[in-house]
Amino acid sequence: MTRPILALIAVSLVLAGCSGVRQSRMNPLNWFGTSTEESQLGPLTLETDNRALVQSVTAMSIERTSSGALVRAEAQMPGQGWWDAELVAENQGRPVNGVLTYRFVAAAPRAPVPGAQTQTLVVAKPVSEYLLEEITTIVVQGATNSRSARR
Repeated sequence: MTRPILALIAVSLVLAGCSGVRQSRMNPLNWFGTSTEESQLGPLTLETDNRALVQSVTAMSIERTSSGALVRAEAQMPGQGWWDAELVAENQGRPVNGVLTYRFVAAAPRAPVPGAQTQTLVVAKPVSEYLLEEITTIVVQGATNSRSARR
């Protein structure tokens, strides 16, 4: 009879000693704590994109894929050396009134490339099947023109 009582007392003492661990850093539930509100010190600065719009978009097509579609656009550049071309989505990639708009941008050559040859830039951007459900028109903009495709 004394053994069960001694075991019960020992377990009670061990559990009572654990109450100090609850507030310690050893407890994984205390590692991150609660959230707090912080005021912003100033306006958020967004990363600036120093790439220019291409002069004109010469071709655009929408190609179906197994996971949605691929927006493909071409631009004829006035010389060689243009790089980092991309279709940049407007409105964080969300369609407005069913219209999804992309800006066709490219970085200018760092140094002039001799010769008067032109350069064709081709870029593509995937669009998910989920997003296609909301889209009726896709527009790709250049500096002087834009091309669009409708459903």
